[in-house]
Amino acid sequence: MKDMGFRGMILTYAAETVFDHSTQAQNGQRVTALTSKQGDVSINAPVYQCPSIEAWREGTVQTIYMTEAEDYLAVKLTGAGVKVTEAFAAGELPPQQMMDALDEVCTKAKDRKVRILVDAESQHFQKGISRVALELMRKYNRDGYATIYNTYQAYLKSTPVTLANHLAVANEDGFTLGLKLVRGAYMATDERSLIHDTKEDTDNAYNTIAQGALRKNIGEFGDKGSRDFPSVNLFLASHNKESVVAAHQLHKHRVMSGLPTVPVRFAQLHGMSDEVSFSLLQMNDGDGTPEVYKCSTWGSMGECLAYLLRRAIENRDAVLRTDSEYRALKKEAFRRAKAVFSLSSSP
Repeated sequence: MKDMGFRGMILTYAAETVFDHSTQAQNGQRVTALTSKQGDVSINAPVYQCPSIEAWREGTVQTIYMTEAEDYLAVKLTGAGVKVTEAFAAGELPPQQMMDALDEVCTKAKDRKVRILVDAESQHFQKGISRVALELMRKYNRDGYATIYNTYQAYLKSTPVTLANHLAVANEDGFTLGLKLVRGAYMATDERSLIHDTKEDTDNAYNTIAQGALRKNIGEFGDKGSRDFPSVNLFLASHNKESVVAAHQLHKHRVMSGLPTVPVRFAQLHGMSDEVSFSLLQMNDGDGTPEVYKCSTWGSMGECLAYLLRRAIENRDAVLRTDSEYRALKKEAFRRAKAVFSLSSSP
């Protein structure tokens, strides 16, 4: 991937728990079984170490050692099982064993110069997940840049309020807010009333937040509001070409004009929207921007099932993109061939 011009990779250990609002059921490999050498372990038992949390820790640490400097680790916290998801559903922090595992993961990642993206998940768990992300950002984002990013879903009607609250916390506590922005991928299982009524509303919400961050003006934060804009690092994960191209052009314009802005990087999923990724790469005019990443998920088939089902839903309109993908790939192949020819003909 890096040989093709990508800045790096985002790696994700796939284990997760998905809450289906329509059935009020949780689905995940570690939802029902909690066992250890001592036998069955109650989710409320404080004596034994939870094997599901330990399995999540091992898989996540293993993922860190697959990465290199400037890569990203994306974490799905619900993959740690019932003890963790019950705490999240109540809007609480998870057991200390999980917090200790997260500290280990963050420390090891930071030592390797790898940054962490805390994935957004089912809204049933999201309040607790966001609490964890804020705690980690408060602790690890103290060097003038974000090691930890929280994920904000633009398709949720509540996201502007959530983001404003987190900007306020970052401002008051003096840490860098890691702002990873996505449209959202849980429409099939989340409560529909929480999500914008139309795709246009979601697109407008995404672009408003992305471009607001790049202008350092969001709501009451920035020179157009009443509060200072805190330190923010922006990560735009999107398969929408219009959104990411507009964001890159705005960022480049502000940098060249000496206007205030924030660092920004871009990402698409491995195996999806290559047209978008290659279009961004082709906009690089020698200054190293835009910095584009590809996200790859690994795990057993069972662990990856929820991820694969979401991608299947997301790709229902893939046929409509086939022609543009083909043209983009053809253009990219020509670009690489031209680069190789230029190198071979150099003195």
